This record gives sequence, C-alpha cells and structure tokens, in this order.
Amino acid sequence: MDKILLGTSLAFFITFAAIPVIIQVADAKKLFDVPDERKVHLSPIPSLGGLGIFAGLILSFLVTFPISLAAEFQYFFAAALVIFFLGLKDDIMVISAVKKLIGQFIAAFLIIYKGGIQIKSMHGFFGVYELPEVMSLALTYLTVIVIINSFNLIDGVDGLAGSLGLMTALIFGSYFYYVGQLPYSILAFILAGSLLGFLIFNHSPARIFMGDTGSLLLGLINSILVIRFISTADNPTSIFQLSSSPAIGFAILMVPLFDTIRVFSVRILNRRSPFSPDRNHIHHMLLDKGLSHSAVTYTCVGLNLLFIAFAFYARDWGSTFVILTMIGVAATGTAFLFYTNNRSRVFVDGKLGNNEPAITSQKILSFRKKNYVTPQDN
Repeated sequence: MDKILLGTSLAFFITFAAIPVIIQVADAKKLFDVPDERKVHLSPIPSLGGLGIFAGLILSFLVTFPISLAAEFQYFFAAALVIFFLGLKDDIMVISAVKKLIGQFIAAFLIIYKGGIQIKSMHGFFGVYELPEVMSLALTYLTVIVIINSFNLIDGVDGLAGSLGLMTALIFGSYFYYVGQLPYSILAFILAGSLLGFLIFNHSPARIFMGDTGSLLLGLINSILVIRFISTADNPTSIFQLSSSPAIGFAILMVPLFDTIRVFSVRILNRRSPFSPDRNHIHHMLLDKGLSHSAVTYTCVGLNLLFIAFAFYARDWGSTFVILTMIGVAATGTAFLFYTNNRSRVFVDGKLGNNEPAITSQKILSFRKKNYVTPQDN
C-alpha cells in the first residue's frame, strides 16, 4: 500500500507541476488545437497535455517499483515510448492514419510477444473457450488496436477521456490490489494519479487537451489492464474469481469501446475509412441535445458505471447474455439520440439549435489572423 500511495501522489504532483509549464511553452511556440467545423471548442487550446501525463506515469513508476520484480513491464514501457512519440508527432505535425496504425501495431507487438499480454481464451463467450494460437494473436492485436483508438476517439469533450480513464484506472487498480498483483495495481493507480493532476486543467472550460500523446497512451495502458484483468478474474486460483470476466472487462470500457465499434461500423458501411473524422460520436449527440461539456462527461461516466454494476451483478448469467444485453441497451440509447436530434444542426441567427455558438469558416479565419499557428503550419 505504501508504494501505491507514494506512486499515486508522485504521479499527481509531477503531472500537476508539468501542465502549467507545457501551457506556457505551447503559448510561446503557438502550438494550439485550432477549432474547425467539426470540433466543439471555440478558441485555440494547447493539446500537449499528454506530455504531463506521460511524465507523471513513467517517472513515478520507475521511482516506486523495481522493474526486476515484474520483467514484462520493461516492454510495456517500451510500447508506451512508441505510443508517446507517435502521439507527440501527430499533435505537433499531424501524421496519416496509416502511419499511426503502423505505430500502434509496433506497440501491440511489444506488449504481446514480449510482455505476455494475450487473449488465449474467450472464457465461454458464444460457447468458445481456448483459442488456437493464430486466432488468439489476431484477436489480441484487434483488441489492443481498438482500445487504443477508443480513447483517442472519445477525447472530444472537456474532461471526458480523462474522467473515463480515471474511472477505469481506479477500478482495475482496486481489483489488482485485492488479488495481490501489486505491479498492475501500482500501474493503474499511478495512471489515476497522473490523470487527476491533468483533469484539474482539463475540466470545462479546458485550459489544455491531452491530445493524441495522452489519449493513445491512455488506450494502451487500459488494453494491458483489461486483458490482464480478464485472464486473472477468470482464473480458478484467484482469491476473487469473477465469472463472465470478459463481460465485466467490456463493461469497464463500455462507453469508449461501444462508441468506437459503432462509429467504425457506420463509416465502413458508408464506404469510408474507419479513421475518417465526423460528428457522429456519442458526445456529439449529447451536445446536440443541449448538454454542456461537464454534463456530457458526467452522463457518460455515470452510464459507464451503470453498465459495470449490471455486468457485475449479472455475471452468473454468462458472458454472452451480459455482453449482448449491454450492446442492445447501448444501441437502443444511441439510436434514440440519433433520431431525436436535429441532424442538420440548423443555424439560426448565428446560433445552433441548442444555443451553441456556430463555428464557421469566418471564425476560423479570424482566429488565424490573430497569429495563432496550428502545429501543421510550423
């Protein structure tokens, strides 16, 4: 417990101290996320908050926990470095989706082949248990890539990705501490400490965004934690065995995972790249209903907690039933939002239907005339 408290506190203070410096540097170098017709913020905001999260996470873990006690963590941090530089380059220069995907595959390779993170069983989902090696590796790669991108895509509203990440980190950290897996518990709680330090500056109205540097890192760590959680919770030797562990793991990541799977599916059905941007995410739908950034964040976190509670108490009903029920409920809810919203977002007297100020090309031009420089302009 001492290591957890020390690591969490250190991560919080490192991130909390680093963010104001990052904001000052971004302001001096004109490194802003400038609004456009798709984004929901109305003024240029620094998007390098992931630097502070990464610093808090890595430094505090290295200080509080000897890597020799968990050799696989050296590969986790190698993967984190790959993701860190990938996200940093994208935040500063903007890179193509193909290059980002290649970098994510490299990170996935490190945690799978070297770190031992692998889905070897479906744990009874659709009646499937042990998987052949080829299917096991393919499913693990797919899971890691989807989770990495899920936090990247859900990061569209002040405080949303950070709050969901804080929730998942606290849940995973508590479970791993209870079952005696100290390294993974420390990793989760240190992530929570870093995110808490970041959220102080990211709550609405945000002074800084985590950017791809932070959201991709958040997705990578959560992919490690959830795969480890599923294999541990379903192990008969665990002191806190949980039946239907895939369903509970899915529920813990429900909001970002379901939103990503849904958005990717819609884009593919419309013959578009799954990585092409749009305003079809759950947070966009809730904004269209008139909710503020804070209300959207609280709503998404609250719904995610309800899904977790349902999966936990219904775990004896089996993974297949629980997962399909959650997907059905989530699909029904998003369909209701979709068909009740004004999808055309009609502008009236310079305002959107929900009284949100319109982000027009004229406003974007005025921002640029004030000498704001986007990363890709450097």
